[in-house]
Amino acid sequence: MDLNDPRRPLLGEPSRGRLRKTAAKFCGLGSWKIRLPITIWLPRYTLESLFRDLIAGITVGLTSIPQGIAYAMIAGLPPQIGLYSSIFPGIVYSLFGSCKDITLGPTAILSALVAKYVAYSDDFAYLASFLSGCIVLLFGILQLGFILDFISKPVIAGFTTAAALQIGASQLRSLFGVSGSSGNTFVKAIINFFRNITTIQLNDSLLGVVTIISLMLLKHATIPVGPDSSSCRVRFAKLWVYVLRARNALVVFVGSILAYILYVQGWTPFALTGKINGGLPHFGPPPFSTVVGNRTLNFTDMLAVFGAEGLVMPLVTILESVAIAKAFAGSKPVDGTQEMIALGACNILSCFGQSMPTTGSFTRTAINHACGVTTPAGSLFKACLVLLAVTLLTDAFFFIPKTVLAGIIIVAMTSITEFGLVTKLWRNSKLELAVYSLTVLVGAGVGLEYGILCGAGLDVARTLAHAARPDLHHQLFKVGNQDCIILTLLGTLTYACCEHVPRQLRRRAGEHVHVAVLDARHVQRLDYGVAENLISTILDLEQNHRFLLWNFKESHKQLFEDIHPGFSGRFVNGPSIDQHILGLEPIPMR
Repeated sequence: MDLNDPRRPLLGEPSRGRLRKTAAKFCGLGSWKIRLPITIWLPRYTLESLFRDLIAGITVGLTSIPQGIAYAMIAGLPPQIGLYSSIFPGIVYSLFGSCKDITLGPTAILSALVAKYVAYSDDFAYLASFLSGCIVLLFGILQLGFILDFISKPVIAGFTTAAALQIGASQLRSLFGVSGSSGNTFVKAIINFFRNITTIQLNDSLLGVVTIISLMLLKHATIPVGPDSSSCRVRFAKLWVYVLRARNALVVFVGSILAYILYVQGWTPFALTGKINGGLPHFGPPPFSTVVGNRTLNFTDMLAVFGAEGLVMPLVTILESVAIAKAFAGSKPVDGTQEMIALGACNILSCFGQSMPTTGSFTRTAINHACGVTTPAGSLFKACLVLLAVTLLTDAFFFIPKTVLAGIIIVAMTSITEFGLVTKLWRNSKLELAVYSLTVLVGAGVGLEYGILCGAGLDVARTLAHAARPDLHHQLFKVGNQDCIILTLLGTLTYACCEHVPRQLRRRAGEHVHVAVLDARHVQRLDYGVAENLISTILDLEQNHRFLLWNFKESHKQLFEDIHPGFSGRFVNGPSIDQHILGLEPIPMR
């Protein structure tokens, strides 16, 4: 083409075209609507959706109130912080959230993780929310959700189980009214409990055990309905379902009424939650400095307190929320990027209203889903109910027995343990069972963040070991008067196995073998170092053997030829190898 031809494409035009497409993708109205999902569902909002979302929001809110107080207690924060952490994330998620079922708030695992930092100062909880939100939001913007693929199911299950054990053990103190500290790990909590077991309070213990039994019975108490059931029975069964969903709030209500009646009679047999400073929180930026003892810690000092272990919190935040979103989405796709953006925004904005780190809650999400929620507006109605409670009903929280809240947490922890996975892994994958066991043992004995790091580290080591020691299947057979062996190379042969594969080739090609065939039909990738070592080994063994390289890809053939010119004569193709072997002249065996 003539360079002066005006029809000639301008230099760089394809690049400018790609730039325009990229700009349109990120700056177009459709793109912004995806990143602000309320603009999509709100114009289509109906009265029926409003009613269903309102019912779901009220039901979830009744569960969020006692759980928020309980999780604040786990973190060592004032009770109202747990309620604030249920309000603002719900409001923000209604704007940015893409999954109708998800409900955000404090969770037991995050509360346990943040507790060790709250021991220094409450300010660490608010800063943790801000920093976690920034990291999660950055992950969403950079679309780094694939990082979660490197954390396997055994690690997640082991971490969840260790967290359930630690949280459950930490509640033994409140459940039985024992004095002393609960400890930061499962082992320490158990040791401290038995060390102070002589201080058990009978009244607290009795109420706590009754609470656990009541919750377990309510959990499984269903009213069967058949085709011959009366309409009255059917209506009562539907009403009973809502009672069961609000069972946490129900036992708190009954326990508070009992404590109030006894208090009026001049008797306080149970340890009570006490006064909650209600009203709106103190609004302001997250604390970038704090005072611990008589020492002022600046932002750098606070980051040093968090250390590398602090990165576990945003990771757990993403894991919990995205996993729950996928579990309740069914066959519908989940926009992981948008969920991370929403989750990051919730934590960043909520920390300006004294909120601790929050993420998706499996229990409250399950209730939300069961109530038939239709849009993220359910989270908004839940937040409004909790806001109403923390501003107008705080006096009622005074009489909530601590042992009732401990019972609620312990029962909730039984539903997230995954001990059943042990038998499945034992039958199918001992190495994955080792990963799960290490995560549980380290998490329960040393700390949750160390558990997940050790589990993930062992998982990486297991994967690297498999890459360094790939399977090399072999099959002996005879063609004519020649003894032969086929060595089947599998998968991806990376630099990690550049010594292992040639070593296996030497071992398999014994002295009684005339012809060795390397079958590469199942090889997806072959690194330079592996090819170089294979060539060296083949040239060394060819004094006593014949080698045929069967079904190698053209790119692999070119690699061998580049390393050793003239090597291509050993490559053969075809459905059968026998004809190629018969064409070889027998060589004398030494």
